[in-house]
Amino acid sequence: MRKSQLIPGMFGIFILTVILLASILAPVLAPYEPNAIHMAGTLMPPCASHIMGTDLLGRDIFSRILYGGRSSILLALAATIVSMLAGMTVGTFAGYYGGVFDDIVLIFMNVFQGLPGTSLMIAIAGILGPSFESLMIALVLTSWTGFARIVRTETLRLKEENFIQGLKCLGVSSQGIIWKHIVPNLKGNTMVLFATRIGRSILSISGLSFLGLGIQPPDPDWSVMLNDARMNFRSAPYLIMAPGICLVLLLLGINLVGDMLRDLTDNKTGEAGGY
Repeated sequence: MRKSQLIPGMFGIFILTVILLASILAPVLAPYEPNAIHMAGTLMPPCASHIMGTDLLGRDIFSRILYGGRSSILLALAATIVSMLAGMTVGTFAGYYGGVFDDIVLIFMNVFQGLPGTSLMIAIAGILGPSFESLMIALVLTSWTGFARIVRTETLRLKEENFIQGLKCLGVSSQGIIWKHIVPNLKGNTMVLFATRIGRSILSISGLSFLGLGIQPPDPDWSVMLNDARMNFRSAPYLIMAPGICLVLLLLGINLVGDMLRDLTDNKTGEAGGY
């Protein structure tokens, strides 16, 4: 990989490290309780005592920003991990064994990918009600097919390789071939997709929370803060700027790291280019 391609990825890692550390150390770094209400100090602009100002209820914006990334990041990670595990399991077995099971999996993948993801998430969250569990179910149901399709395609290719055919001739069981030889060769593509799916999950969580179907107030969350700022953002623009910038930086960091992972796993292209 060229140095010019590596620098953006390292910058993305730096951004994610800062955000994760700030979220983890929020109880130590936050000067106030994130949900502490002070009606005498509502809509205060940034000042010495409140470096990012206060909201309509007098809550300190900086403290809420520090705590705000926790819910979205944790939920996005959990949902993406579950989606990846489900998609890899289904895609690997469908690609390796084929037959009727593969046909059924293809039907389900086509159905889920044919439905608008955002509309499906809104429908699921609306039916199940706004909660952590309903968000998780909505994200997993709209994400697993992406992993399953890529893993199935790679498995179909790998099972025709000479080393897999040789393992079959040696009497290695199908389970042994799948878990010891096929799955390890799927890491590159799945890790890149994993990074990009986290970004999409955070955007989906933010959108649902903004609509009132995701994380609920008074929990300190960046998307909830954006929703709360709608009524006063003209007179107090700092209310929408702080959480908005944090979301943009988080997504930027994830995308930069995803691009770096894609370049790192593309070894054949690098060799062909003479890097």
